[in-house]
Amino acid sequence: MIIDGSRAADRTSALILRFYAAYNRRDIEGMLDCVNDDVVHDVNHQRETGKAALRSYLQRILRCYHEELRDIVVLSIDDGTRAAAEFVQHGVYQETEPGLPPARGQQYVLPGGGFFTVHMGKIARVAHHYDRQERASQLERGA
Repeated sequence: MIIDGSRAADRTSALILRFYAAYNRRDIEGMLDCVNDDVVHDVNHQRETGKAALRSYLQRILRCYHEELRDIVVLSIDDGTRAAAEFVQHGVYQETEPGLPPARGQQYVLPGGGFFTVHMGKIARVAHHYDRQERASQLERGA
C-alpha cells in the first residue's frame, strides 16, 4: 500500500506498477523510461543487458502477443532496492514465434512473476518467470 510516497519501498512499488502499466499500454518507451541504461533483463533463465536488448525483446513480444497483466501485486523491501511482483498474464497469440505452435489468435491465461533490483530510482535488473511449457500447451490446445 502506498501511503504518501515518501518511503523508499513506496517509490519502488510505484515504479514497478508504472513499468507494468506501460506494458499494458504497449508503451515500450514508457517501460524503458523506468529502467537504467545498463538494465539486466532475465527471462526464464536467459539474460540480456542494456536498453537496446530490452527494446528488441519488447518489440518481439508485443508483435507476437497481445497481453494484459492483471491482478498485479508488488512487494518491496524497506530500503526500496529490491521488489517482487506477481500477476496473471491474459494474452492472445497473434504472430508465430519459433518453437511454438502456429499463431491463430489463441488465448491463454498464465500466472507470472517478476523480481527487481532498483538503483537510483530506476530498475537495474528485472527477472521475469512464467511457465513456458504451460503457455505452449495452452497455445497448442487453442485455449
